Amino acid sequence: MIKSMTGFGRCETAENNRKFTVEMKSVNHRYLDVNIKMPKKLNFFESAIRSELKNYISRGKVDLFITYEDFSENTSNVRYNKELAAEYLGYLKQMASDFDLDCDIRVSTLSKYPDVFVMEEQDIDEEELWKELQRALKGACEMFVQTRITEGEHLRDDLISKLDGMLKLVDFITERSPQIIAEYRQKLEDRVKELLGDTTVDEGRLLTEVTIFADKVCVDEELVRLRSHIETTKSTLMAGGSIGRKLDFLAQEMNREANTILSKSNDLEISNCAIELKTEIEKVREQIQNIE
Repeated sequence: MIKSMTGFGRCETAENNRKFTVEMKSVNHRYLDVNIKMPKKLNFFESAIRSELKNYISRGKVDLFITYEDFSENTSNVRYNKELAAEYLGYLKQMASDFDLDCDIRVSTLSKYPDVFVMEEQDIDEEELWKELQRALKGACEMFVQTRITEGEHLRDDLISKLDGMLKLVDFITERSPQIIAEYRQKLEDRVKELLGDTTVDEGRLLTEVTIFADKVCVDEELVRLRSHIETTKSTLMAGGSIGRKLDFLAQEMNREANTILSKSNDLEISNCAIELKTEIEKVREQIQNIE
């Protein structure tokens, strides 16, 4: 089972007159990068939220949105700050005396001064609140992981198909390579006869030239390694898990071997085949970037 790094999850819970809504989405990223947006009153849960997410996600850029509504009737209280009101009143009376003014202070006026009346949130049972938030978070994460798995299965099937196509190209080059040597020998022999007429061809000299050519265009080692990388990639995809980094490395190695094959080739058919291999490898690399 492999997972895509693209996913979406959402969960809404309502208990004890409180409602939590958790939404999350992700795109590919080299590491795990989590961006959390939530009400300030939930900030003290941030560390716990990040720890919970690590149980479900190992790579990807994740945006997490949390909304919280409290429908309790008494969620806050008004507190009257008598000491501060008395201090305001004392200074106002002193001002009236200092400047010989009427002391026309009214309750409605004094109540508007800063912090005479303040709103205080009721104490919250953090443990109970976390349990409710955690339930919504887990629900969103489970949906999120399922969408990643579904997308991952599509990616795996598409990659396996591309890798099978690449193996056919490798088979073609493997079959074509010996033919190039034989064709080169025949062309060389025909050319010598054309130039020298009925003169007997020096087999030793001819064999030396063919050997030099064969050594120059030989791609046997590259084909063996490329086939091995393709098979390893297929088996890794079937094994599943967090395999994105390993697959990316294998794709780089495949591209290196294809480049070498192309650089050694002096045959049009093999060159075209190597170019097609590079094109398919690049497609595979692009797909691999989306695997966790």
